[in-house]
Amino acid sequence: MSQTRPTTAQTASLALAIGAALALAQAPAHAQPADKEKCFGVALKGKNDCAAGPGTTCAGTSTRDFQGNAWKLVAKGTCEKTASKTSPTGNGQLKEFKEKKA
Repeated sequence: MSQTRPTTAQTASLALAIGAALALAQAPAHAQPADKEKCFGVALKGKNDCAAGPGTTCAGTSTRDFQGNAWKLVAKGTCEKTASKTSPTGNGQLKEFKEKKA
């Protein structure tokens, strides 16, 4: 029996298909549960769930405590009651904010 070797196009197609499948498999991990909300300015250094601004990639990459552009998922309705040392109001915010000066 003779064996045929896959062409470059077949190999590339397979690689793309595997990559797409892996990307789709990870998508639900970023879905926000209905009983949670994103709360900016409450995560401690390296403990954010995502969105930590320039120079960071995502979860666990905040560079300082209470970073105004890094969020943590909290129980819905509790964010703006949660203390934040850098927030203009002193509490977590539902949107990214510019941190007040220390």
